[in-house]
Amino acid sequence: MLKNYRVFLAAAFATALTAFVAGAVLAQSKGGKIVCWKDKSGKTVGCGETVPPEFQDSATSELTKQGVTRKTTESAEEAAKRRAQEQELVKQKADDQKKAEEQKRQDSALVNSYSNEKEIDLRRDRDLQVVDTQISQFRTTLKNATDRLIDAKTRLALAEKSKKPSDVISEEVTRAEAEKAKAERSIADKEKEKEDIRKNYAALKDRYVKLKGGSTTTAATPAPAPAPAAPAKK
Repeated sequence: MLKNYRVFLAAAFATALTAFVAGAVLAQSKGGKIVCWKDKSGKTVGCGETVPPEFQDSATSELTKQGVTRKTTESAEEAAKRRAQEQELVKQKADDQKKAEEQKRQDSALVNSYSNEKEIDLRRDRDLQVVDTQISQFRTTLKNATDRLIDAKTRLALAEKSKKPSDVISEEVTRAEAEKAKAERSIADKEKEKEDIRKNYAALKDRYVKLKGGSTTTAATPAPAPAPAAPAKK
């Protein structure tokens, strides 16, 4: 029953509003205009010659003397949202244009930097070799730190066993552990760098092939056949 009552009230409000609009239009039949204003939900809540101060920022509809809508205005909130969307579209368009220009520049540099795919592979291998050299150095550092750590721990254990603890040896253990951990992190970082190099050059190579319209690798010279093995001496 409550639901039916609410439906009745809504219908009554709509009828009253329609009658109000019709009356306002008739009152202005000799000229002038009728403006209807809406609340934040977009629902028309009143009509008249002027919009009340409290609804100045609301959406409105201007009616002819026949009650036909001839002009509408958006609310201040809708206008701000629309302007924000327009600004975002302009910004997105500018960003896309900038990205396209940068991609074009990179493509031109790529095509002019290599004669074929093999050169890309050679450049990748050189970069990997540099990182491998660095990893080798860190492995040496790791081995030295590990050896020092083992030695320090051994001496510390002997000192504790003889009930002659040494702060100096304890500090050596701490330093060696820190150096060992640092070397391990450095090696892990360099291994990750190698993976990134492989991925980057793979993407570079794929892009190069697309720009060239297909494979451009120069045919490799076949390796000479291995010499026959000498007969075993009896």
